[in-house]
Amino acid sequence: MTRARRRIGVWGRTVASRMRGDAGAGFVEYAGLMIIIAGIFTLIDQLGLDGLISGAIGDAVDRVIGGGG
Repeated sequence: MTRARRRIGVWGRTVASRMRGDAGAGFVEYAGLMIIIAGIFTLIDQLGLDGLISGAIGDAVDRVIGGGG
């Protein structure tokens, strides 16, 4: 067996063992993520950026599809 094949085998076993150890995100992690997302949406709304952001997205889509002026 060549040296490269051995290294690939070791790498594969290492990745597989790390994947088995993680059972996924827990409730606390998901709850924290939802709090952060809600905070971002609240900040955007309170600063009045929602119209500006939607307008910028609409303009970008129009430029991509060739519409608009």
